[in-house]
Amino acid sequence: MTETVQEQDSLEVVVDDVVGLEVDTVPEGRHMTGVLLRGGRKVTGARVVLCTGTFLKGLMHVGDNRTIGGREGAASSEGLSGSLADYGFELKRLKTGTPPRLSAQTIDFKQLTPQPGDKNPAPFSFRTEQFAPDQIECYLAYTNEQTHRIISESLDRSPLFSGKIEGQGPRYCPSIEDKVVRFADKDRHLLFLEPEGRDTDEIYVNGLSTSLPADVQERVVRSVPGLESARILRFGYAVEYDSVPSWQIHRTLETKLIAGLYLAGQVLGTSGYEEAAAQGLVAAVNAVRSLDGKKPLDLGRDEAYIGVLVDDLVTKEINEPYRMFTSRAEHRLHLRCDNAEDRLTDVALELGLLSDRAEKLLTARRVFVRGFNDLLQKTSVFAKEKGMRLMAADYLRFPRIGLGELKKEVQAPDEFWNGIEYQYRTLKETSPSPHLLAGAEAQVENDIKYDGYIAKHKRLLQNREHLDQFELPATMDYKSFTTLSFEAREKLDRIRPATLGQAGRIDGVRAGDLAVLTVYLKKLSATTTDEPAGKRRDRRRSRRNGNGGS
Repeated sequence: MTETVQEQDSLEVVVDDVVGLEVDTVPEGRHMTGVLLRGGRKVTGARVVLCTGTFLKGLMHVGDNRTIGGREGAASSEGLSGSLADYGFELKRLKTGTPPRLSAQTIDFKQLTPQPGDKNPAPFSFRTEQFAPDQIECYLAYTNEQTHRIISESLDRSPLFSGKIEGQGPRYCPSIEDKVVRFADKDRHLLFLEPEGRDTDEIYVNGLSTSLPADVQERVVRSVPGLESARILRFGYAVEYDSVPSWQIHRTLETKLIAGLYLAGQVLGTSGYEEAAAQGLVAAVNAVRSLDGKKPLDLGRDEAYIGVLVDDLVTKEINEPYRMFTSRAEHRLHLRCDNAEDRLTDVALELGLLSDRAEKLLTARRVFVRGFNDLLQKTSVFAKEKGMRLMAADYLRFPRIGLGELKKEVQAPDEFWNGIEYQYRTLKETSPSPHLLAGAEAQVENDIKYDGYIAKHKRLLQNREHLDQFELPATMDYKSFTTLSFEAREKLDRIRPATLGQAGRIDGVRAGDLAVLTVYLKKLSATTTDEPAGKRRDRRRSRRNGNGGS
């Protein structure tokens, strides 16, 4: 990735410590003009994206030993937090952690359970047409009663339990000491031993995140069968850092306090590489598009997990590092990995993110999926094992029936088989990649199998979805609405949602509060119906621009 960045045209890489923001204040508000580096140099820029990770006033803990830094061997950003605070941003301390790393040569793998990789691994990207990695096994290990006793007896030396750590950690990924306390009824916890890479001796002990003192970590590790002689290369530690509560940003990830300043990643209270990458994409695309006066990238909750993530960030109270779980998405039957290319191709093309080759691949894939689906929907076949005639699509809806069974078990007209053969031949002529074909086949099957469930789910969600069509004025004085609950007034005034749908997803905004806002919008609409159409459009555009283009 370093090489990729360095080889990028028109990109200058400056390695330095950003200690402050350069901001101009005008009657319309504040806007970015650049950043200030430690040595006094200024880097100008009308758009700035801050991706600070765990480095804003980062503080690492191993027992009583505290070290300033955002990651082992990397310094902390000490000046930037103060600059953000000076411009009125509210900051919050969060915490995350990491497990110890062990030397593979000192582990008795015979006592552990091997976890082989997938037999037919699939790449993340459709662009990867040839993929046959040399896989390395992971291993399973378990803690035991002795492990838990060592941890319990050392809790008074844990910064997590002694109060030395102020930041809130992730509830869904607790440290080992947290697990021992919270799940005292469990006599063991699962550990995944994962090689850090092909060219390193380091083993990452997933599940053993800790900030216990080094001597305690030694005893904990060696209490695990298979790790009795394990040598710790790097001790686990917790890291605290400043974050910016996300109610201070628009859906574009531009901040409300400073125009032209965008935030992405752990600085907004999220945790995880995928979440950070998703925000980086949204912030960068919107920063560039705003320079040209283009509309922002605004994906809905029904379009992509990015849409769910951003909507959650701007409407929910983030009290712990946020992770993007599928359970957070009400449209998760539709937001599947097998149809991602089909869902988002048009957006990628509009943004100019695809090469000619990538566009050709995705177009061929889409033609295959839709052509195949059309054949299945309109062709009647005879299923030999069922002893009945039915539509090919209906046959695929049976449990444990896939395209393979369809080809072997049904009798169908020659034009049906010829049509399918044509679809396969056309896609393979574009790309011989087995992964592109497998993904397209999976979408064909799943589109049909999930169709009834998705239709039923859509009916359940229809009453909520239409609320996103009603825009709330950016200048709305929520505190004057005495008919709203006090909690709703407080949160609506702070978060300032762009639509009625967003307001309804804010924690603490009840159905009665939504009813009040709905009545207000109807009255507001009635007062503008006599205005000329052009003036109404200008009013709507003004509201959108006043709320960050959301």
